[in-house]
Amino acid sequence: MSRPTLLTGWGRTAPTAATVVRPRTVAEAAEALDRAGPRGVVPRGLGRSYGDAAQDAGGLVLDCTGLTGPLRFDPEREEVTAPAGTPLRRLMAHLLPYGRFLPVVPGTGHVTLGGAIAADVHGKNHHVDSSIGAHVRSLTLLTPRGEVLELGPDYGDTALFWATVGGMGLTGVITSARLAVHTVETAHLRVDTDRTGDLDSTLELMERTDHAYRYTVCWVDLLARGAATGRGVLTRAHHARLTDLPAPLRREPLRHRPGAPLSAPPWAPTGLLNRATVGTFNTAYYHAAPRRRRGRAHPLGGFFHPLDRVRGWNRIYGAHGFVQYQFVVPFGAEDTLRHVVEGLSRAGAPSFLAVLKRMGEPTPGPLSFPRPGWTLALDLPAASPGLARLLRGFDERVLAAGGRLYLAKDSRADAATVHAMYPELASWRRVRERVDPDGVLVSDLARRLRLV
Repeated sequence: MSRPTLLTGWGRTAPTAATVVRPRTVAEAAEALDRAGPRGVVPRGLGRSYGDAAQDAGGLVLDCTGLTGPLRFDPEREEVTAPAGTPLRRLMAHLLPYGRFLPVVPGTGHVTLGGAIAADVHGKNHHVDSSIGAHVRSLTLLTPRGEVLELGPDYGDTALFWATVGGMGLTGVITSARLAVHTVETAHLRVDTDRTGDLDSTLELMERTDHAYRYTVCWVDLLARGAATGRGVLTRAHHARLTDLPAPLRREPLRHRPGAPLSAPPWAPTGLLNRATVGTFNTAYYHAAPRRRRGRAHPLGGFFHPLDRVRGWNRIYGAHGFVQYQFVVPFGAEDTLRHVVEGLSRAGAPSFLAVLKRMGEPTPGPLSFPRPGWTLALDLPAASPGLARLLRGFDERVLAAGGRLYLAKDSRADAATVHAMYPELASWRRVRERVDPDGVLVSDLARRLRLV
């Protein structure tokens, strides 16, 4: 084995060292599981979980990005089968020439298929299409005992299937999956944009119009104060039809043009993102957005993955990294959402990546995050003064409202709070203990939150 490697999540906080193994076959992954030591093992994809979900201090980390191979698209069944190490951006590029698209796309294409299922990722269409687990027709799971199981939502070990969807890699190593896809005419979206003046108008417009769009998301200015608190830029979209495109784009309507990414500076000073700099950016971004624009043709990549245009953008937060905080609260708990938005504004917490969405029906996964309601995701420099106390207070309000935090984003919550937020944790544990009685699968997140 190689010497230990220092690993972090995308937020670049809480680094720990583990031995990293990169299997290229299921047999090699099984061998690695078999020789896991007392500190156990956890699978890892492209490292886009923000916290410590894919770290195992002193243990073994399976880098599953080598589990790749041919993609099999079945047009009759409207599904694609792919190895778990396949990045979603590769799946998108493969499907578009056939006039097909992924059912759920998260905020980055740099996520493996296995990692997406393990986190049960959601996108801008959760209010219509749920999360990715709702579209997985089957998956292949390598268990800690070396068994290779094919699981589905309605056949085989269904309890293990749903424990794996959103199970953060703690039930086994996903090695491949079969996923439903849907038909598109073009590689563009038809986008409507509105600027909102405050949080109340933002919520009202989203509640009134979201049902009419497949994709919807609102950027929120969390530094605006007074009457402008919670102002935002709301974008909603459908897949563009051929007739929606200007003439030059109709010649190659399914051509995907991701473009060459820029690179963030390799180093940025701590404190670069502060109230003044982020406030200036937020004000400029808000006023640059159109008050009202309809039917603009927009490339898929730019709409779903704007940050993928900048390689290594997480480095701009400096050496201490950043905290990603995402919660969901039920419809009817708008006061809790308002409390968080107003609290961040009063604190001057410098977040420029804050997005608000409405969520729809969940999957049956016991550890799956989404629930019907409002979800707000935001980033904050980890070195922000008073951040720990501020977020602990938000945790209490979210819990009291019947909400929860997203495990794929979390890097700092306490175990008691998370246990209360996930009442089905006990049933998930029973399934996990059945498939992994020796506790081979473990992560820093699992230890911190006492999940195992």
